[in-house]
Amino acid sequence: MSSEPENPSSSTATPPEESGEKISKKAAKKEAAKLEKLRRRQEKEEEEASRKTASLSIEEESFSRNYGDVTLNELKSTEDPKAGKWREAVEGKEWTDVRELVEAMAGTEVLIRGRVHTYRHVSSKKGFLIVRQKWSRVQCVVTESKENHVSVNMVKFVKQLNSESFVDVIGYVVLPKDPVTGATQQVEIQVRKVYCVNSALQQLPLYVEDAARSEADIQAGKPGANQDTRLNLRVIDLRTAANQGIFSIQGWTQIGWRECLLRKGFIEIHSPKLLAGSSEGGSAVFRLDYKGQPACLAQSPQLHKQMAICADFERVFEVGAVYRAEDSFTHRHLCEFIGLDVEMAIHKHYSEIMDLVGELFPFIFNKINENCQKELEAIRKQYPFQPLKFLPKTLRLTFAEGIQMLKEAGVEADPLGDLNTETERKLGLLVLEKYNTEFYILHRYPSAVRPFYTMPCADDPNYSNSFDVFIRGEEIISGAQRVHDPELLTEQAKRFGIDVETIKTYIDSFRYGAPPHGGFGVGLERVVMLFCGLNNIRKTSLFPRDPLRLAP
Repeated sequence: MSSEPENPSSSTATPPEESGEKISKKAAKKEAAKLEKLRRRQEKEEEEASRKTASLSIEEESFSRNYGDVTLNELKSTEDPKAGKWREAVEGKEWTDVRELVEAMAGTEVLIRGRVHTYRHVSSKKGFLIVRQKWSRVQCVVTESKENHVSVNMVKFVKQLNSESFVDVIGYVVLPKDPVTGATQQVEIQVRKVYCVNSALQQLPLYVEDAARSEADIQAGKPGANQDTRLNLRVIDLRTAANQGIFSIQGWTQIGWRECLLRKGFIEIHSPKLLAGSSEGGSAVFRLDYKGQPACLAQSPQLHKQMAICADFERVFEVGAVYRAEDSFTHRHLCEFIGLDVEMAIHKHYSEIMDLVGELFPFIFNKINENCQKELEAIRKQYPFQPLKFLPKTLRLTFAEGIQMLKEAGVEADPLGDLNTETERKLGLLVLEKYNTEFYILHRYPSAVRPFYTMPCADDPNYSNSFDVFIRGEEIISGAQRVHDPELLTEQAKRFGIDVETIKTYIDSFRYGAPPHGGFGVGLERVVMLFCGLNNIRKTSLFPRDPLRLAP
């Protein structure tokens, strides 16, 4: 069966004459001319559309080399400059750090690499891409432009880039009409080319902007993340500006530490972290099997830095990992931390060690304040805090004087016991009020609360030639003159319940001749935490280890 014809104007249609309609020859000729004119117009439009399409495809073929995903082959350190469009685009160009983009560079072409921080879509022809490198951010403007060879498809490509993906951007530095919000750099980049070097997941388990929320932001209802979530996803969490600042300051702390001590004739050493016995006494050690022998991880470099003094090094320091198997769930304890340790020969009095402390730490604090203003500002934005107050000449009080200050304030404390966290904080407030400093030394601690190798005071064996140092009411340093007499050392080790055989080589080192000496140890993470007024030491540990956390 044949179907009905769809085209009413086909040759099988019924002529008007046969349908009962009558038209004149003139009218028929006029109608035919009209149809011919319409046909020609349609052909012309189709021809024009075809020409435009052809032109566009040629244009896209040229423009498409200015954007896209970088192939893995291009990233395999190939030396072929024609390995792909990205390789051709960056060939011969130098990368510019985002933090270096300033107004003086206006009009110059730059190549930058960073993460996709945010993207604001304006239209199919324009969008604003914020690129972040570390914690510096610059706004990149992507606008359709024949002059810059930027197509609509390129704008579309940038729009679909996932947050935290790595991109390379080539473009001209321009001065914006209005101040740029959401960026650290007050210039823009007019984008000419953009390539995705590595794509992040479309849906991330944690976003940097959420990890960067302040407590005030979260209380105001903005999305955030708790500490456990952030530590579980630490690789993302560490990308925040505050964390970038924290670990930059941690680096400057070590720089100041090394610089000051090297100037004073100290030698940097690296002691073993695998020991046959405890270095501090007590049971808070990580025990392990060492080729069939019982061993433990070092609680400190204490024994070996003393042995270095006995080896005539005279002045040594170390920066290294320390392990404590304490079940401490406080805001200031870790099972693994970076210890900053010092040991030195002394001539007459253990106050020589405190003199060093009193000079060393103000030097470090000034170093941080001079070199880390942007970092401190970034930290303060998320975790508000007041600058640390400290004196040019470090305050020094005896333990008995501290107990007396507490007593006068109505706080009872054992004169032969240790200070707990609460009394330490209270004493810190009293010292701040009376002396206007948050950094001070408390010395002549009771012997009962110090390690077995601490030298007793000459005038009263109930007290020792030892000291603690405090920042913002919390202890950061324990130090002392050491017992260098082997008989007294053996006696005290036994009294502390230490198996003398496990530290025999340590004690024997003093039988070969040893100078009077002393030193101190400090936790790097705790110093940075208190200097920056942070509320938890896990914020200053890159990948913290506590009694419950062994990953990531």
